[in-house]
Amino acid sequence: MHDHAITIHIDRKPYRVTEREMTGQQLRALAEPPIGPDRDLYEVVPGPGDDRLIGDTETVALHEGIHFFSAPRTITPGAASR
Repeated sequence: MHDHAITIHIDRKPYRVTEREMTGQQLRALAEPPIGPDRDLYEVVPGPGDDRLIGDTETVALHEGIHFFSAPRTITPGAASR
């Protein structure tokens, strides 16, 4: 059995993994620094359409070059303008 590492990207940083599936929680923990509960994790979906929100218990099939990003869970419009 051969475990070939692939490169995935989380918040523009590359990470080498040998797993072909990981949960949202595992991806959050892999990131440096780990992605906290105050942020959502998304899979970048190429082309038109929305990126996909990844739940903590959701299993994601990984492939070479897949991208994820985190964003604030709660966005308060106008909060920065005060």
